[in-house]
Amino acid sequence: MPVLELRDASLHYEVHGTSDPRALAIAFVHGSGGNALSWWQQVPHFAARHRVVVFDHRGFGRSRCAPGALDPARFASDLAAILDAAGVERAALVCQSMGGWTGLPFALEHPERAAALVLAGTPGGVATPRIGVDAVGVPQRVAERGFLGMALGRRFLAQDPARSFLYQQIAALNPPETLPAILPKLGALRIDPSRVAAFAVPTRVVAGTDDGFFSVEGLREVADAIRGARLDVLPDVGHSAYFEEPETFNAILDAFFEEIA
Repeated sequence: MPVLELRDASLHYEVHGTSDPRALAIAFVHGSGGNALSWWQQVPHFAARHRVVVFDHRGFGRSRCAPGALDPARFASDLAAILDAAGVERAALVCQSMGGWTGLPFALEHPERAAALVLAGTPGGVATPRIGVDAVGVPQRVAERGFLGMALGRRFLAQDPARSFLYQQIAALNPPETLPAILPKLGALRIDPSRVAAFAVPTRVVAGTDDGFFSVEGLREVADAIRGARLDVLPDVGHSAYFEEPETFNAILDAFFEEIA
């Protein structure tokens, strides 16, 4: 698998699917509980018609960096470098949780390279009032629900123990020191809603009603702040809609990408 060597990081990435230059390229951008493997239910589906890029953020999965370089402020430039290395000039960005802090800053800086943006279970750093309230309550909810209960919906945990176990095993491939270093810095990266009021990239926001991190009300505020964005709400789904309800999630993306084609 390709490895991109940067001055301060070694980034693992993969390219799957068609080589047709006319096909839409899609970059899947994982969250803090995942890595490139998280998208195992998306890659085969979309690779039949699209060029698909997945990667491990610096400090996650098979990507490495020096401790001082473990900074989410570098994620957007890492994505640009990965797309360059993959020969992808323009891509739709599908961002889960932490990945929103990669995809939205990238799209703000390089709107000509972002064909579309999907924010799944993430405000992408957009600091609305309700998102601020959601963030304050996270420590208590983590104490009540635990790691898996925050990452996945309660219905999914009860009905699908096999995939719940797989989610936990994928997350365990990330170095244990990464999250404690990343999360405080991630919380400090905020985007004023005024910056996305004139956003030109087609955007879709996906929310689950059982998301332990971000409420539907908070993500609705984010969708309302981004010009032209639409919100999809999935009942009884948790923070990881792409993992819990892949058929529904993939269908939302299929329809969205048809619209922007």
